[in-house]
Amino acid sequence: MKLHWKILIWMAAGIIVGFAFQKLLDGPASAGASVADGPAGGVVITKLSDHGMGKPDKATGEPPFAVGDQISAIVLNRGQTGKEAVYPTPNADEFTAQIGEIEKGSVVWFQLSDGKVRSATLPIDPDSQLSTWVEPFSFIAELFMQLLKMLIIPLVLTSIITGVAGLGGGRDFGRLGGKTFGYYILTSGLAAVTGLLLVNLIKPGIGAELGLDKTAGFGDREESFMGIFLRMIPENVFSAFSQNGQMLQVIFFALMFGYFITKTQEKERKLLLDFFTACFSVMMKLATFALSLVPYGVFCLVVKVVAQTGIGVFQPLFWYMLTVFLGLVIHSCVTLPMVLKFVGGISPWKWGNAMSPALLTAFSTSSSAMTLPVTIDSVEKRGGVSNKVSSFVLPLGATVNMDGTAIYECVGVIFLAQYYMGDQFALIDQLKVVMLAMLASIGAAGIPSAGIVMMFTILSALNLPLEGAALILAVDRPLDMCRTMTNIWSDSCGTAIVAKSEGETLFGPGTSDSGPSVHDAVAST
Repeated sequence: MKLHWKILIWMAAGIIVGFAFQKLLDGPASAGASVADGPAGGVVITKLSDHGMGKPDKATGEPPFAVGDQISAIVLNRGQTGKEAVYPTPNADEFTAQIGEIEKGSVVWFQLSDGKVRSATLPIDPDSQLSTWVEPFSFIAELFMQLLKMLIIPLVLTSIITGVAGLGGGRDFGRLGGKTFGYYILTSGLAAVTGLLLVNLIKPGIGAELGLDKTAGFGDREESFMGIFLRMIPENVFSAFSQNGQMLQVIFFALMFGYFITKTQEKERKLLLDFFTACFSVMMKLATFALSLVPYGVFCLVVKVVAQTGIGVFQPLFWYMLTVFLGLVIHSCVTLPMVLKFVGGISPWKWGNAMSPALLTAFSTSSSAMTLPVTIDSVEKRGGVSNKVSSFVLPLGATVNMDGTAIYECVGVIFLAQYYMGDQFALIDQLKVVMLAMLASIGAAGIPSAGIVMMFTILSALNLPLEGAALILAVDRPLDMCRTMTNIWSDSCGTAIVAKSEGETLFGPGTSDSGPSVHDAVAST
């Protein structure tokens, strides 16, 4: 059976099993904290775990709650007309019972004794029946993700070095680099503008009931986007190699190292090129082995996500999610196919069929970087692109070219601006968001939920409160899956266009629309 069909079948099976677990097994919500009776009523937090109330804030790295905080009430549907409900918490037992009745995945607001109100997304109780059954799938999914993470740095490093060094000189490097970055800038700009138009047409933030304090302080911290470019140059390259979140630094070093290999004497140039070519060959063999596990890893990932996801959190953010989703669909199904057809002269349907394994893997893992081995395999074996082009364009795209993230950043920031400011968010500020969204998409690591971290930076630069992005984080997973698929689709389209411009013939001998099977790929090892 072909790889893309295997992935699709196992993904469907994962959805069915996940929904069955969710419906048939007991899995109440958990606060992620232990509490005791307060000295003057209410409850006091005595211990925090690493989820729920104890989950670190993406902006500060610290949990929004602390041991010793006194909770006087639980607030559900805060700010929603006719739905808001306040439940006093007279003692610890009552608090635990109230939490158990709330749907998992819901955003809950806690009123503290000092008058402040803070929110947390409630996960499944780790001691519940549902958690017990999901745990094996979660463990296997984590093993699968760790395997893919293990490949990222060595694959990107060896791929870019061999790709750049193999170009043989500055003229070829400049030509290929110019085409690649020209495509990245074009599609990222089109993506951000698509998000801008949709968010102004639909206006999801106008009248939204998010429960956020509209009088919250603005501009409590500033961050410079010049830091993105400063972070490109590693102070310690070996430290960058140890962190998948520092891909820009790894890419910068690999580009420089590969380029200056071409400037060395013939003996050293051949020795280094042979060494890194051999290393890249070994990494591709490892990647081929990982490909054989993709359908089963996808199955476990989907079971885990579906079983642990409640639907209550999605209701107040429905129009926001719809706007992002429409932006991703328009960019993926209209904009990129038009670029592919009219700029590259390539059939979008034929190319999309060839890229299906990579797209399905991206949807499941929510990581451009972790999908990279599958993307390279699909582009070369199913699309017919040479390793010379794919080894240069794809590793760059996995970090630099984030069209889906650009749409997400643009819609998310303007959505929150509409919520806080109504129609008063000026066009010049919205254009600023477009530019910042493009820069943020470049600076975002190719790992799950990286886009939400960059959104904090944009909000800070625009002097908007940061707590809105924390609320958006509650619905980030399904959007992350969709925007990662858009990112990978754009990367592959760019690779095809660059390859075609270099005179290569796609879908040549040895490739097909259906592509090689997993067994064929494994046999090649």
